[in-house]
Amino acid sequence: MSAAGHLPGSEAATDVPAAVPAAQGRRRGLAGYLLLLPGGAWLALFFVVPTLTLVATSLYDPAGSLQLGYQMTWHWQNYLESISDYSPQLVRSLLYALSATVACMLLGYPLAYAIAFKAGRFKNLMLVAVIAPFFTSFLVRTLSWQYILGDNEAVVSVLRTLHVLGPDGHLLATPFAVVTGITYNFLPFMVLPLYASLEKIDGRLVEAAADLYSSPFTAFRTVTLPLSMPGLVAGTLLTFIPAAGDYINAELLGNPTTRMVGNEIQDLFAAGDYPTASSLSVTLMAAIVVLVFVYVRRAGTEELV
Repeated sequence: MSAAGHLPGSEAATDVPAAVPAAQGRRRGLAGYLLLLPGGAWLALFFVVPTLTLVATSLYDPAGSLQLGYQMTWHWQNYLESISDYSPQLVRSLLYALSATVACMLLGYPLAYAIAFKAGRFKNLMLVAVIAPFFTSFLVRTLSWQYILGDNEAVVSVLRTLHVLGPDGHLLATPFAVVTGITYNFLPFMVLPLYASLEKIDGRLVEAAADLYSSPFTAFRTVTLPLSMPGLVAGTLLTFIPAAGDYINAELLGNPTTRMVGNEIQDLFAAGDYPTASSLSVTLMAAIVVLVFVYVRRAGTEELV
């Protein structure tokens, strides 16, 4: 009797603890989805919807106008025409962005390395110096290069004295000025991810390489550089992607022969040629996505793939 009376109670006692963790797990899963909801809604509203609208606009009938309106005719010919008409600007934009990214890499890696390993008590001060340009408008920072690279300023005068430039040589309104402006404006986007990656490296690993008779260069090549690859890849992406679509530097520091695809897109939108501007924008985005995908796969950084 007592045993029979005890059995139901024992089953109830064992069922309750098993049910509590399951309920807690469901609540935790629901909380995770709720935390994703604001960010997902933001991306859907301000990224997915505008992107789909841009793609739809790129297929409008180019014979329309702002006054008469545009009709959706699935006019895929817009892409062929935009690529044919603006392929030089498209290629030039990618080349300028690539050149600026390489320049940022060559300048940014030593700087990030120095901040991470050599700055000591000046580390925070150097980091503030890296991000200090962001306290000034992008437009103002670019305009300042008109003064720095002006024909009557010190840089050009010194280069003429050293016969690097001819007597009538100049730097402003050249591809060099455009790439220099892009490099300057996007250099912090290279330095900060690199610093974050380098700062996490355990110094004992480099010491172990030295104990195994590695030279400083070999230790850097086999230990420091591979461990910093996630930051290097992130920095190159953060630099290359916005640089390819930039048009401010080409507008203020270049000339008609250095116009980038961003300049053409801006002018097309301003003129009301929405189908051509949209198709050119989608083409640029597609080219960047393909290049980034190939680069990330080739870089071999599993964290970012």
